[in-house]
Amino acid sequence: MPNATIYNMQGQEVGEYTFNDAVFAIQPSEASVHTVITAYLANQRQGTQSALTRAEVRGGGKKPWRQKGTGRARHGTSRSPIWRGGGIVFGPHPRSYKYSLPKKVRRLALRSALSSKVHTENILIVDELLMEQPKTKEMARILGNLKVDEALLVTTGDSPAVAKSARNIPGVKPLEVDGINVYDILAHEKLVITKDAVVRVEEVLAP
Repeated sequence: MPNATIYNMQGQEVGEYTFNDAVFAIQPSEASVHTVITAYLANQRQGTQSALTRAEVRGGGKKPWRQKGTGRARHGTSRSPIWRGGGIVFGPHPRSYKYSLPKKVRRLALRSALSSKVHTENILIVDELLMEQPKTKEMARILGNLKVDEALLVTTGDSPAVAKSARNIPGVKPLEVDGINVYDILAHEKLVITKDAVVRVEEVLAP
């Protein structure tokens, strides 16, 4: 079973944690990770792009010229797609790009991402992160004690001041454990997580 050192907010070693092999020590599945990230990015798309068809574009109510006798091609409206300023054929319209994945695939990808952090030794466990009031300078000092510049900071959400203190630090993203996802784990080099959050992750993801 893989182990990790537990630190306090002063950066001192206060213990050791043994990970659950079924969550933090599996063989990463690149296919599931790729599938989940693709779905995640697709779900972030707004899908609000829109182009006007010939029925929606303004103007074009009058026939440009009479049908015969001018020597020019016949036209019924100046808003035909072949005219400048005309409608767009098969243009984009508002739509949703969202799609869902099986729960087993999402869980496998999440376990794979967590296992990769353990394998590369880029996960730090903190015994607790508690702050009475939001102070960015204080949070920066704590991260300095842990020798971390940029990281995904995962907590149980018991101390709202922690998230408020960390969100203004460049490269640091605070996240509650219930919202942990593959994209954010892989987007940050370091994963700083509280001991209670690790226990919560193992309770949810363990087979």
